[in-house]
Amino acid sequence: MKWKNNYPQQLPFWSLLLLFMFCDSVQAQNLYIPKDTTYNTMRVWRQIKKSYPHARPAMDSLGRDLKVARNLVYAHLARTDFGPRDLHLDVIRPNDRRKRAAVIWIHGGGWRSGQKEMDVPMAQLLARKGYVCIPVEYQLSLEAKYPNALLNIKSAILWLKNHADQYDIDSSRIVVAGSSAGGHLASLVGLTGSVPKFEPLLESKHSTRIQAIINLDGVVDFMAPLSLNLERKPDSPDAFWLGGTFAEKPLIWKEASPIFWAREEQKIPMLFINSGLPRFHAGQDELVGMLKRWGTAHQVYTFDVQVHPFWLFHPWVDRCVDVIDQFLKNNLIKKN
Repeated sequence: MKWKNNYPQQLPFWSLLLLFMFCDSVQAQNLYIPKDTTYNTMRVWRQIKKSYPHARPAMDSLGRDLKVARNLVYAHLARTDFGPRDLHLDVIRPNDRRKRAAVIWIHGGGWRSGQKEMDVPMAQLLARKGYVCIPVEYQLSLEAKYPNALLNIKSAILWLKNHADQYDIDSSRIVVAGSSAGGHLASLVGLTGSVPKFEPLLESKHSTRIQAIINLDGVVDFMAPLSLNLERKPDSPDAFWLGGTFAEKPLIWKEASPIFWAREEQKIPMLFINSGLPRFHAGQDELVGMLKRWGTAHQVYTFDVQVHPFWLFHPWVDRCVDVIDQFLKNNLIKKN
C-alpha cells in the first residue's frame, strides 16, 4: 500500500491523457447520481461571519506529520437506481507504524447534502492527537433513502476491521463519530451493532460493533417534542430521507431513532458536543438520563453559539478536538 502525502509532480502529456481517460471512466459510473451541493463550508461561513467575525474555516492542512490514503473504495454497489456505484473513504493517521485507535467520521448535511471532504480538516486535527481518522462517503437521500446510509457505514466498519493490519489500526478500539445528520447516523450505527436487520449482506469474520460514539449536534429521537413539533414541509430533510412524514411513516420514524436501540448491557461510552440550538439535540436529555441510570460513561459539552456546524470553523473545531481526545483517552478500553 502506498501512502501519498503530496500532490503528484507535473506529468508528461501521454500520462495526463491516460489519467484523464481513467478519471472519466470512473466518473461515468456516478454520472447520473443527483447531487445537492447547498451545504458547504463557504456558504455557511458567509451566513455566520457577520455575527461571528472571528470565525474562520478550518482548512485541509496535510503535512509530513501525517500520512493519508484518499478515496479508497470500501464498497462496490453493483446495482443501484443509478447503476454501479463505488463508495469511498480516506485514511488519515500519524506518520508512524504504531497501532492506534480509529475514528470513523460521518459528515452532515441533512442526509441529503455535504461530502466527506468537509470534515477532513477536523479529521486531520484529531489524527494529530494520535488517532487514525476515516472520513466516509455514503449514499445521500437523493440517491437512496433510509436505511441505505446506515448499511453503508456498517460496510465501512467491516472494511476497516478487515484492513486493520494494513493501516496499523487497533481493531479493538473503533469509534464512530459524526456531525449533524452524521451525528445521528453515528448514534444509530453504534447502538444497532450486530442487530440483524441493520447488517450489510457481507461475509466477514468481524462484527459491526464499536467501542464509543461521538455525536456533534445530531438528533437521537425523531419522535421527541423538539423534533415532532418543528414546522416541516413534506420534503423536509428528515421526512424526505425517511420516505414520508411522521403521520405517514410513524414506525420508520421510531425505528430510525437511535434512542430506541439503547440498552443497558451495551455500555458504549457516548460523547455529545452541542451548539446552542436546542432542536438538534432532540431526545438527548432522555438518552443521557438512561445512560446515567445505567452507569454508562457519557459526557455532554455545549458551545453557547448559534452556529450549527461549529466543527467546520476555528476556534470551535480546536476545542472540539480537545474534548474528543480527552473523552476517548478516558473511555476507550486501552489508552492511547
